[in-house]
Amino acid sequence: MTYSIVARDPATGQLGVGAQTHFFGVGALLPWAEAGVGAVATQAFVNVDHGPRGVELLRAGASASATVDILMAGDPDSRYRQLGVVDAAGSAATYTGKSCAPHAASASGHQVTVQGNMLGAPDVCHAALAAFESGEGDLADRILAGLRAGEAAGGDVRGAQSAALRVVSGHRGPTPWKEVIVDLRVDDHPDPLAELSRLLPRSRAFGAVGGVMFARGLTLGPFEGVEPEELDERLRTLAAAAEVIGPDNREADFWRAVLLARAGRHGEAADLFAEVVMFRPALLRFAEGLAPLGFLDSEALAAITSRARELV
Repeated sequence: MTYSIVARDPATGQLGVGAQTHFFGVGALLPWAEAGVGAVATQAFVNVDHGPRGVELLRAGASASATVDILMAGDPDSRYRQLGVVDAAGSAATYTGKSCAPHAASASGHQVTVQGNMLGAPDVCHAALAAFESGEGDLADRILAGLRAGEAAGGDVRGAQSAALRVVSGHRGPTPWKEVIVDLRVDDHPDPLAELSRLLPRSRAFGAVGGVMFARGLTLGPFEGVEPEELDERLRTLAAAAEVIGPDNREADFWRAVLLARAGRHGEAADLFAEVVMFRPALLRFAEGLAPLGFLDSEALAAITSRARELV
């Protein structure tokens, strides 16, 4: 009992699923997507098997409509099921069984399908589709805009409890787990879409931090071969991430200080790290523990901690 959006971005090939419901942990049941393969939402009196089985069919070359037909033909309780499927070519298909709880509806557009059951109003799916199609930003932004519009139009008649948003790239390869762009779940919350809206930019910010940490320049070994403009770009990325994450978490600033120290910009590193340590003194010991692992040599460690030691 939920409503969902399954879509493909024709510009990037990204595939995504978003959903909200009044039930615990919809993210563990409904959204299924694999990079360059397709996306599936399985809902109503949910048969979770239709998610992974649908992705398997899409991977084998079945179209979205063929996938729906095959799944429903093999389900003796298909009259209680609801599905939304989009394949890697952008073809979309949906199915609503005749025994799905009312209001049950669907709406389809270009490379997108919206479906819902036990809805608070008959126009929920059309409102969600219109907001998705007119929305700005990337695929995750537009799916979230559609879900919010569906909620405003009536949402789940029982209210809201959980929501999920999963987006993968359009690149099909041997390591699809590396192609996950967004994977957010709000299992139990009085306003799960508001929580998804809060988490999405933070997810991107922490993804940026991780991208810099594991890029050349913060991995093990000396800081070599990075051009000044590349260094500046990474520092800007970390600074922007820190703004999004907020003052209650200094992860991005910590690694920015490390990067500055490794690049020989010792004064800037010392100033920033002193601020970080004032927020959380234990991070001084953390930095000292990183040095033997190769993240900081003795000179960089002394530079980054010089002023911080006076504070603890």
